Parts: sequence; structure tokens; C-alpha cells
Amino acid sequence: MVDEVRRARYAVGAVFCVHGAVTGSFATRVPWIQDHASVSPGQLGLALAFPALGASLAMPLAARISHQFGSRATLRGLIALWTLALILPSFAPNLVALCAALFVYGATAGMADVAMNAIGVEVERRLKKSIMSGLHGMWSVGTLIGSGLGTVAAHLEISAQAHHLTVAVVLTVIGISVCHYVLNLRPTEDEEAPPRFALPPKSAWLIGAVGFCAVFAEGASLDWSAVYLEDVLTTSAGVAAAATTGFALTMAVARIAGDAVVDRWGAVRTVRVSGIIATFGGLLVVLAQHPLVAMAGFGLLGLGIAVVVPLAFAAAGHTGPNPSQAIAGVATVTYTSGLVAPSVIGGIAQASSLTLSFIVVTVLASGLAVFAGVLRPQVRATPER
Repeated sequence: MVDEVRRARYAVGAVFCVHGAVTGSFATRVPWIQDHASVSPGQLGLALAFPALGASLAMPLAARISHQFGSRATLRGLIALWTLALILPSFAPNLVALCAALFVYGATAGMADVAMNAIGVEVERRLKKSIMSGLHGMWSVGTLIGSGLGTVAAHLEISAQAHHLTVAVVLTVIGISVCHYVLNLRPTEDEEAPPRFALPPKSAWLIGAVGFCAVFAEGASLDWSAVYLEDVLTTSAGVAAAATTGFALTMAVARIAGDAVVDRWGAVRTVRVSGIIATFGGLLVVLAQHPLVAMAGFGLLGLGIAVVVPLAFAAAGHTGPNPSQAIAGVATVTYTSGLVAPSVIGGIAQASSLTLSFIVVTVLASGLAVFAGVLRPQVRATPER
């Protein structure tokens, strides 16, 4: 049994990595997709709201699907849909097609995210030690790999279509293969199926508010860091893409080390210090006159927000009898709001400037230090959340 759980831990970690690789692959090619679809910054911001819409409608379904088919089959199917959805945005010829592609992209991302986090929480419970930050660290490693390959592809002027088609096929094969080893959780005979759609429970709103601050900064940085360096600091596409890679790198390092830090400091202190670091990073971005300063700022933003979402999911997953449903609630609050970040950034940029957009990001990052206390455990938990 112990070996099975440990194997499941590595398998779900690999799934997190695959999920992140899709995100990183997309983020570095946003400027190419913008040019291909011939959309303005404001229109791009509008299009980038559609992942939020797709995710908000689809995430509550993940618990229901898992209840019906079991966690393993559910994750296998959802991760395959998510990896293949990467292909769609780069082929969009106009704004309408891009919005539709990003709706599917967000829906599949959200459902796969809920499924893999629910399995991760159960593995953490069985191992009786904190692993969620490490799992999200694997997601960041995947983002780093995806964005690194994207940086190379952008530097070599390879089209996002060829790049994303190749990456999607490879990641689909890997994702389906590793899902064979994740926990196959099934409901008991007397367990009622969760509703297809339901508002997040009250406990999810407070936890989700903290997650919102982090996810807003994450979404803004992933989708707009490359555009920021190109448009504000007039760098090349290759250098601009490297900013996204640097952001992903610091997030990966912080999340991999995060479990040990949380065990030592506790979630509240960890998130408060993280908020200060993220705020300083945001200030560097908005004050930067040189690309290297902005890249350092994005790196500190990544470092500061890295552990917040894993702790939010862990806190949610330990507050009730149905981890998938609780996580779906927090995910709906954080990611539905957070995935709106790119469109908000684009709207502000269209009306004023990208610099003002990242002032908003910096203010929200400071909210992590202010509201960290809601992650304190109240029902049951592994090491302090």
C-alpha cells in the first residue's frame, strides 16, 4: 500500500508537470498568436477572458465526472483534452475564432486542474505529510520546460502552429501514460453524486480571495510578461520570451522548496513574507528602465506567489469530506477571477498603459501579506496551512 501511494505521488507529480508544460508553451507564444490573429492589446485582453469563462463553467463538472468514472479514468481523459487544446489558439485567424479556442482551452484546463489536485490532496492525506507545494512545483517545472522550449521556438522564428502541434502530441502521450499509476478513487455505495453545478461553499470564498491575489499576478505575468518587455521596453521576441521563462523558474524553485518552508514557518507566516517579496517584484517591473530589471521583477513576483495556490488547494481539500468539490469551489473563485487577469491587464493597457496594469498587479500582490491569516487551519489539516 505504501509503495502504491508513493508511486501515485510521482505519477500525479508527472501529471502536474504535463499540465504546466501546456501553460508554458502557450504563454511564450502569445505575441505570435496576437500577430497571427491581428488583434489589438484590448482585443487580446478580451480573448484572454474566455479561458476564465470556460473554466468557471466547466470546473464544477470535474467532481461529478470523477464520481461517475473514478479518479484515474477522469484524469486520463481530462489531461488528454487539455494537452490537445493547446493546438487551437495558434490556428485562430481572427478574434472570434481566438475567443472560441481559448474558451475550450480554459474549460479543459480547469477540469484537469481540479481532478489532479483532488488526487494530490488524497495522496497527501495518506502520506501524512505536506506534498502539495511540491506537486505545484512540478507544475512550475513543466511551465519552465514549456516556456523554455517556447523561447527557443520564438528565437528560431518557428511558427506557434508547428510548435504547439508537436508539443501537444508529445504531452498527450506522456499524460495518458502516467495516469495509469495515479490513485483510482471511487465513491462509496452510499455517497451521493455531487451536483453538476453549485456555488462555491462559504469556506471557499475566503481561501479563494487569497488565491485570487496570487493567481491574478500569475496570470498577468505568464500572459503579459513577454508582451510587456516587447512593447514597454522594446526588446526582441527572444529576450521577451525569456522573461516568462525566468518567472516560471523562480516559481518552480520556490514551490519545490515550499513544503519544507511551510513545515518550518507555517502557512500564514510563509504567505505574509511571500506577499512582501511579490510586492517588491511588482515595483521593480513598473519602475524598470532596463529589460534585466523588469526580468528580475517578474522573477521575484514568481517567487512571492509560488506557494499560495498550493496552500489554498490544500486548505480547501482538508475542510470537508469531498476534496474534489471543495477544491472545485476554491478553484472557481481563484481561477475564474484570476484568469480574468489577462483581460483586465489588456483593458487597462488599451485605456492607459501596461505599466499601470502592473501597478494593479503589485497592489494585489500586497494583499497576500494582509489576508494570509485565512489559511490558518480550522477543521483538519496536515502540517499547518
